[in-house]
Parts: sequence; structure tokens; C-alpha cells
Amino acid sequence: MPHRPIFRLLSVFFVLLVAGCAGTPPPAGDMPDNARIAALTQDILALGPEVDPAEAARAARIAIEHPRRLAVQYNITDPPLVHNMKVNAGLRPRGLCWHWAHDMEERLRQEDFRTLDLHQAIANADATFRIEHSSVLISARGDDMYDALLLDPWRYGGTLYWGLPGEDASYKWRPRQEVWDYKRERRAGLNPARM
Repeated sequence: MPHRPIFRLLSVFFVLLVAGCAGTPPPAGDMPDNARIAALTQDILALGPEVDPAEAARAARIAIEHPRRLAVQYNITDPPLVHNMKVNAGLRPRGLCWHWAHDMEERLRQEDFRTLDLHQAIANADATFRIEHSSVLISARGDDMYDALLLDPWRYGGTLYWGLPGEDASYKWRPRQEVWDYKRERRAGLNPARM
């Protein structure tokens, strides 16, 4: 069929257009890592007075540097959505957002923080024309994900995005377990309300 390559091209274009983040330059992308680590350390400290400064600095360093190593491991050479297509086609072994979230959380958990907690969140689980997205968050011990900082290494292919989940214009974040419960109820035919 002669129109098949055009259909594929239009499909890829549509996915990139709808997602809205492929190829977007990261904020402060030209800022050196040490300045980004210092800024993230301050944002983690701002999560609460009980946050240990040494833990905040360690978490910030890992959150900035570990995604760079993951980008090399995942062989990131394209914007995130293009890389996702390569993973889904079997051309790359890892690099979907949930890989980033899992690997970041696993690395941060190795630190056994006393004053910080980690959370997992999923965005756009009920959005028809947006891709679902997973990430890890960090909060002061005992706080929930809505009082946490989102640590998103996928969005810019290894350059960390961080911010408050409620202020993220690109994604509507929910706790991972809440999303899983919603999906389970939907599959069971319980027709839960939209998230």
C-alpha cells in the first residue's frame, strides 16, 4: 500500500505533538551540575525544618548525577518519546519513564535516609490523548507526595526536572497506588469516577 509510510510518519508526528515534551530543552539546561545540585539541595531543605542538610545534599547530588549515568546505560540518543518508541520496538532495552522512576528510587533508597521519604506517582492515567508518565518524588519524613518535590529524569532524557507536583503544567500527578486501584476497579467493571 503506497500510503503506509505516510501513515507511519503522521502517527509519529501525532504522538510527538500530543505529548508536548519531546525535544523541549530542559530548564536551566546550561547551568553547571554543581549549581543545579546546590539549587536542588536548597529546595529539598525547604521541604521542612527537620530535613538533615547532609541528607538533602546527598539526595540532590544523586538526583542530578544518577540520571546522567542512566542516560548512558539506556543509550539515550533521542528525545524521550522517540526513545520510548525504540524501547517498545525492541531497539533499546530500557528508558521508559517507569524505568527511570524505578532506577532513581532504587538508587535513592540505598542511602537509607532518616529525614526524607520517597514516593512514586503516575500522571495522565485517565487522559485520553496524553501518555501515562511515572516518576519518583522526595519529601520530608512523614509527608505525602503532595508536599514533595517531583524528581523527573525522563522528561529531558537524563537532565533532571524537579518541582512541586501540583505546579507541574505538563502532568497531573497522582499517587501510584491510587492509580493502580483506579485501573483495577476499571478492569473489574466497577466504573470508578475519573481521577
